[in-house]
Amino acid sequence: MKLPDRKTFIKRTYDIISLRRQCILLSINRSTLYYIKGIETQDTDVINLLRELWQEHPFLGYRKLTVMLCSNYGLQINAKKVLRLMQKAGIQAIYPKHNTSLPNKSHKTYKYLLKDININRANQAWMVDITYLKLGSRFVYLTALIDVYSRYIVGWQLSFILDTESCLDALEMALKTSTPEIINSDQGCQFTSEAWVLKLGELQIKISMDGKGRFVDNIYIERFWRSIKYEAIYLDEFDDYRALCDGVKKYIAFYNEERPHQSLDYKRPADIYRQKVTATQEPDRVPV
Repeated sequence: MKLPDRKTFIKRTYDIISLRRQCILLSINRSTLYYIKGIETQDTDVINLLRELWQEHPFLGYRKLTVMLCSNYGLQINAKKVLRLMQKAGIQAIYPKHNTSLPNKSHKTYKYLLKDININRANQAWMVDITYLKLGSRFVYLTALIDVYSRYIVGWQLSFILDTESCLDALEMALKTSTPEIINSDQGCQFTSEAWVLKLGELQIKISMDGKGRFVDNIYIERFWRSIKYEAIYLDEFDDYRALCDGVKKYIAFYNEERPHQSLDYKRPADIYRQKVTATQEPDRVPV
């Protein structure tokens, strides 16, 4: 059977068999499905490469994709052309539509307390942050708190709204486990709000905040965001809130209870947090 005839059997929206598997079964090079009428053959080849890279790394923007095209495939192409081809092909990186760390200039901010402190026990310091997750055509927000010493996720909350209440809900979950000495956050308005500050004050928890624009001050929760997105969220296209929530819950259980961490000498966060084993790492000195 000739190629044009075989291509008629391809169903792009077929749920049972993936597009990749259909191409394998029909002996079709998947890049031939992406030809776009009206674009030069050379440009079509670049678009095919862009689609392959984007499907593997949907979070990359046109600048990083340009670098990958040049370094991985030896192409001589600039970022403006890559952006133009992506727009023609309908390729767009997954990126946040809203900044999750908007400050309120009328709120008081606090000093960064973790500088040069050796973190050598569980619940000595937690870090909290908010990130976005894609849900169909919109975004939802995930708040999580991590124990710095063990990398254990002590609390989390998924919400459609970027507000203080969802952060307090995540905190309430975490407090069922223990109470930390310090909680570090960025200077976002959720963490400088009266409700958040009063809650931590009632519990005599010291408030620590990153320096403006210094994501490295909250590095361990940032690393968790990378892990959950690369290892769970980007592998599935969630269109249902309940399914996404279940996916987050399942991954955090895996992350805490099963996933070995290189920085913990390949031990599991839950074992170190619950003192089943002792971390053989050097006591953490938070980057400054």
